[in-house]
Amino acid sequence: MKTDQNLEDTFFKTVDFVNNFTDPLPADLLLKLYAFYKIASENKADPGSKTPLINAFKANALIQAKNLSKKQAMESYIALVNKELKEI
Repeated sequence: MKTDQNLEDTFFKTVDFVNNFTDPLPADLLLKLYAFYKIASENKADPGSKTPLINAFKANALIQAKNLSKKQAMESYIALVNKELKEI
């Protein structure tokens, strides 16, 4: 099991990897990553898109992940990226 600091370091490295990923990503993957990131970073702000439909999809993704702890969200984000994009 990773220590909390090790988990945070891995999480932020994984976020950087995703932010620098140049290939298009499927919308369902982006929405899951969005929800995990928001929970992991404890960001309580509402979705900020100017498009109501996008905000609805983001809100739905957050509702689906609402029972995750910060630690679980970080672990889920890392696992999803490892499964779908690469081994880190």
